[in-house]
Amino acid sequence: MDNEKMFEENQVYFIDSNELPAAVLERKHRLEHDPKARTNHMEYLPGMDRIESDVMNKVMTEMNSYDYGKYTKLDVMRALEHEHCSIEDFKALLSPAAADFLEPMAQRARKETIKHFGNSCNIFTPIYIANYCQNYCVYCGFNCYNNIKRKMLTLEEVEHEMKVIADTGMEEVLILTGESRKYSDIHYIGEACKIASRYFRNVAVEIYPVNVDEYKYLHSCGVDFVTVFQETYDSDKYETLHLLGHKRVWPYRFEAQERALMGGMRGAGFSALLGLSDYHKDALASALHVYYLNRKYPAAELSLSCPRLRPIVNNDKINPRDVSEKVLTQILCAYRIFLPWIGITVSSRESARFRNGITKICATKVSAGVSTGIGDHEETYKHLDKTDKGDAQFEINDVRNVSEMYTDLTDEGIQPVMNDYLFL
Repeated sequence: MDNEKMFEENQVYFIDSNELPAAVLERKHRLEHDPKARTNHMEYLPGMDRIESDVMNKVMTEMNSYDYGKYTKLDVMRALEHEHCSIEDFKALLSPAAADFLEPMAQRARKETIKHFGNSCNIFTPIYIANYCQNYCVYCGFNCYNNIKRKMLTLEEVEHEMKVIADTGMEEVLILTGESRKYSDIHYIGEACKIASRYFRNVAVEIYPVNVDEYKYLHSCGVDFVTVFQETYDSDKYETLHLLGHKRVWPYRFEAQERALMGGMRGAGFSALLGLSDYHKDALASALHVYYLNRKYPAAELSLSCPRLRPIVNNDKINPRDVSEKVLTQILCAYRIFLPWIGITVSSRESARFRNGITKICATKVSAGVSTGIGDHEETYKHLDKTDKGDAQFEINDVRNVSEMYTDLTDEGIQPVMNDYLFL
């Protein structure tokens, strides 16, 4: 039985894993322990667009040949002396040899940020509208076998949440769902985006990857930016972390941002989830993904995020590689030096202290008033008790609301920006 058929027959969400039928538990065990029980993660499933693109091959060739242990302090010094950062320079800046050069890297990154973005930082709010998911990703709180409370907001509830967020002065929103076409189909997401476009200047989505015509539809509903996390660019490691669902198809996910641009989106966001695999290579691949698409679509607005693993429910199946704040700072500075014109988002996974500091160096966008649960923005902003909500995807670190974030950025000497687009 193929994965998708199996899931459709067993698509029930339970509060207690003891209630799972024996057949489902047996299937779960096979997925975890027998690679032959899984579909080929490099093969497209029926209905998935296959685009003719050379970007994937370029990125993977560079990543697979990256020997970061060969770079020396002299290589790092040369990279910092160059006016323009080449791919080879970038590799040196990501290497262990650059760990002792954080101060000059930060100074160079700050210089590039001021040149391209001034002394500003954008603020946005994410809103999760559903947490049903058809994927089994062992590191994610939403995965289909996790014992969490599932919820999909009605469109009336979506509008209520949008009103609550808009009342804070927010002008940009990022709409997220779990990856379930059954419970969060394109029409539902599109209707939610139409509602959002009545309240916000900028509407972005972070949903399951879709085909070009579906991105065109979402664009017609008011979306102009799409974010997709590749999670890890190491396809072999990816196979062991994604055991079921459409997300398992690694190349289809890789090409999502390009399909979004082909569908008319203004821009796209990229990221690896640092800690899933070798962060040196994942950071390299993330930036090169942006670099090569930028050369192919020069008018597109592209951005990078740099999330680290955070605690989730039932997280006992992976041992994340340690990515310290020092390592994260090195990666973010290297991103800015290599790609000075791109946006860099630092999420509420990080502490308020870290985000306050990194916005003065290289970050250009931060979230505020964040909740990764479903239907609790009124609780987040109004401090009301609201029990009819869905469980969160992961634990956040920085819990500041919009007003607090705005004040703190101003106190740090940064100009908060709620919207920098004019629609004529």
